[in-house]
Amino acid sequence: MMLSDDKISHTTHIVLKGLMEKGLITLKEDAGLLRREIKRTITSELKIGEDIDEAVRRKLESFSKKLVEGSTEWEVLYRKYFEEESARKGKR
Repeated sequence: MMLSDDKISHTTHIVLKGLMEKGLITLKEDAGLLRREIKRTITSELKIGEDIDEAVRRKLESFSKKLVEGSTEWEVLYRKYFEEESARKGKR
């Protein structure tokens, strides 16, 4: 599920504020560049997750035995294939 641009921007502000409050970063200049980079990273990670989800769903739909989404069998196989696909994409 892709987040809206507003939700990603809001999350970006929360992340940056948290990093600054914990003293993990200090800004010498405008925070805009850093916020844009955080937003780009979040968007990229969400896209990878969506791509993995799509690949797993295609795989499950290709089975000759039709699985009902939400069933125990579907959930177990979805998790298994999601983990495999994540490992292939280096997201483990």
